[in-house]
Amino acid sequence: MSDLLFRPLTEQVRELARGAVSPVELLDATLARIDATRETLNSFSAVADGDALRAQAREAELRIRSGRARPLEGIPLGVKDLENARGLVTSQGSVPFRNQVAAADTVQVARLRAAGAIVVGKTNAPEFGFTAITKNLLFGVTRSPWDLDRTPGGSSGGSSAAIAGGVVSMATASDGGGSVRLPASFTGCFGLKPSYGRIPNESELWVMDDTTVPGPLTRTVEDAALHLDLTVGPHPLDPKSLPHPGISYREILSDLPRGLRVGWSPDLGYAAVQSDVAAVAAEAARFFAGEHRLEDVPGGPPLLAREWGLGTAFDLLGTIEPLLPEHEKEFGRAFLAGVLSARKMTGTLWAEIRRGRAAVSRWCAETFERFDLLLTPTVPYDPPLARGPFPEAIEERRQPPAGVASFTIPFNLSWHPAATVRAGFSKVGLPVGLQIVGPRHRDDLVLQAAHAFERARPWSEDWPRI
Repeated sequence: MSDLLFRPLTEQVRELARGAVSPVELLDATLARIDATRETLNSFSAVADGDALRAQAREAELRIRSGRARPLEGIPLGVKDLENARGLVTSQGSVPFRNQVAAADTVQVARLRAAGAIVVGKTNAPEFGFTAITKNLLFGVTRSPWDLDRTPGGSSGGSSAAIAGGVVSMATASDGGGSVRLPASFTGCFGLKPSYGRIPNESELWVMDDTTVPGPLTRTVEDAALHLDLTVGPHPLDPKSLPHPGISYREILSDLPRGLRVGWSPDLGYAAVQSDVAAVAAEAARFFAGEHRLEDVPGGPPLLAREWGLGTAFDLLGTIEPLLPEHEKEFGRAFLAGVLSARKMTGTLWAEIRRGRAAVSRWCAETFERFDLLLTPTVPYDPPLARGPFPEAIEERRQPPAGVASFTIPFNLSWHPAATVRAGFSKVGLPVGLQIVGPRHRDDLVLQAAHAFERARPWSEDWPRI
């Protein structure tokens, strides 16, 4: 059973369907693993009631035996603690929200439940997802299974630690500036930021935000394709949600055309990248030179890290500001300082942000007129320490603002789909990611390219055992 916990989601589904293991056995092993890794990984911030979970697992077992199994029947699911799961607290990793019980699921969680998944609990996240290091005053520090002194990233760090650490094979994640791709890269998982609107995102706290998207963070590309197949499609609560693509992402994975035009950028014109990380990502990019045309991409989009941060803070200020008279001291100091920086927002600043974002979109439009895919490193350096800080410089080269997200933020601003695959390992033995970006709405092409890379260089057997 311990080996099954580290297997891909699709393999767990097959084992349950053929009766090799029961949903009750898988649930009990998952709960035991959550407990066993609480002092090491700390991937889960809360766990649902055990008796209620076992009742759901027994029902799933009956469905399987009677031939009525749904696609995820009996699969334990972790839900990121920035997302609502009915009956569980959505704390946002923030002390003032520690008793905020969700009355309903998000659309994504509801669709996964309807497919048979069992929500076992909430995965840890930094306060309101504001940083790429997962720690908060409520639940403490989450750590990487590859090196317990390092962070698994953020803001989906609890989910990435759980996936890579053999706790669950499925956990929700979201990406507003890299929060799927950064932790996936740091832990050697597969992560996809879908096209904006591909999975509905109706969260009340992010109604003004138009960079954050739910997305799969998984052990394999096929796992992510299954996740998408079960969650995509419009919903009336999200007016920006996209129509159903009319395909099964899982069924088209092996259909990558030959002769694609693939662009490679080692730095997007501004990133300061650790030399061994750069070398691993560059070598991985050369895989696409075999059946495709690989060329260097000159320059890059405008660097809007400060503008992205200010806009994100402004989105959240309206939620936080009314609580300050009674709860100011309960917020993390760095988080609160970041949010309160939005008080300097003006109409002029907002217009500058919008113009900058239009320039990013123009650069992307020009790039994808020339190329079918764009490749970059995912993260410029090894994972920081679990409590931080982020490095201010790498090999005597100063990091630009929001350096950890140098390669990810542009494609949140532009709404392009982007994924990270495990490219290899740095000199200290930690995973390195290669980012694959596609044209708008071409999630299928990004997944196909990622799947082709994974088939040539599979990683699903290689996970740290702690």
